Amino acid sequence: MQVSERVRQFITSNFYVADPAALSDEDSLLEAGIIDSTGVLELLGFLEREFGITMSDDEILPENLDSIARLASFVGKKLGDGR
Repeated sequence: MQVSERVRQFITSNFYVADPAALSDEDSLLEAGIIDSTGVLELLGFLEREFGITMSDDEILPENLDSIARLASFVGKKLGDGR
């Protein structure tokens, strides 16, 4: 399963998403109200457990975490394989 699929599965299983099929990989999770500040912490814990990555405080930015596409890109970079 690709990173984006695993992230999507986690988000749609753990947060309220009115219509999971309508959630695109580019949609802002914060602007859509899917994830709030507490949700970001849950998401970070998932990323660290699921992919074995460690995130520094300066990496916890919307540029890395605000959509499924950005999350998948960020995880790919951390893993060094561009997934």
